Amino acid sequence: MTLRFSVLASGSTGNAFYIESEKERLLVDAGLSGKQVDRLLGEVQVDPASLTGILVTHEHSDHIKGLGIVARKYNLPIYANEKTWKAMEGSIGKIALDQRFEFGLEQVKTFGDMDIESFGVSHDAAEPMFYTFHHQGKKVALVTDLGYVSERIKKTVEDADAYIFEANHDVGMLRMGRYPWNVKRRILGDSGHVSNEDSGLALSDVIGNRTKRIYLAHLSLDNNMKDLARMSVSNVLQERGFELDKRISIFDTDPNTPTKMYEVG
Repeated sequence: MTLRFSVLASGSTGNAFYIESEKERLLVDAGLSGKQVDRLLGEVQVDPASLTGILVTHEHSDHIKGLGIVARKYNLPIYANEKTWKAMEGSIGKIALDQRFEFGLEQVKTFGDMDIESFGVSHDAAEPMFYTFHHQGKKVALVTDLGYVSERIKKTVEDADAYIFEANHDVGMLRMGRYPWNVKRRILGDSGHVSNEDSGLALSDVIGNRTKRIYLAHLSLDNNMKDLARMSVSNVLQERGFELDKRISIFDTDPNTPTKMYEVG
């Protein structure tokens, strides 16, 4: 087995990602109730009691809602950077000292047989960061909750076997939608979320020869639709000469249903 993963839940109502190797079983974020996290893991045949740790990306509630509950229930170590720890202190309840670990920005940490690299993103949180996962020459990149994709991020995530990549909104739907202008401005801004179009453009810069799968993540319930996101990203990639279906497949993610467990081969 190399790396296996499932996007357990993705969207503005809650996010959780699961990835495993032979020795590690990690959760990234727990932005749903403890009960929901247990259910989602069960749906992909993972026993929550077998988890080895939880990585945190940032302190927004759609990423940490069930974090404290899950960590206490299964006595799991939590990894986050110093500013994120401070920012989420009041939201996750008491966490024992021996469960609190620091994972700094732009660091590579080894977890058993997996190397994990953190990278900073532009988002309106204390110090948001996401991760690439490396094992036996395979690479998976998790990239959501960012206003734009910088050159530095592109360098870090380039040529991954699989991407979980934000396609948050359709700009037209967002502009015409019911959100107040200050919220629209936040989403469209440099520390908001990536649109379908920008997602396609960024992906066209990072996809490499070994890239096989793209999972479109963190879709807005109000300002996007799965078909629209897939079509917009596909169009940009095809315009830039990428052969979809033959070599690269695009998948949806969902706020309530996990993606099938995928083994990176």
